[in-house]
Amino acid sequence: MSIVNAVEIASSGRLLRTPEAARYLSVSANYLEKLRVYGTGPTFIKLGRTVRYELSALDSWLACSRRRSTSDTGVRS
Repeated sequence: MSIVNAVEIASSGRLLRTPEAARYLSVSANYLEKLRVYGTGPTFIKLGRTVRYELSALDSWLACSRRRSTSDTGVRS
């Protein structure tokens, strides 16, 4: 997904489908689906049988995933 597309999506408030969200995060759609099963991925919206992601939820999940080193657990005291 290009920067221009990401900006267009953000400004429109549009919800992203799994393949679009995966491209935005630079991961595969299968990986994103697996994260949903384990409950460790970004929050999502379930509309009937379809899954949608808000861009803000993807950005928040990315921000929570930041680490300073490979041994960093992300827990701050």
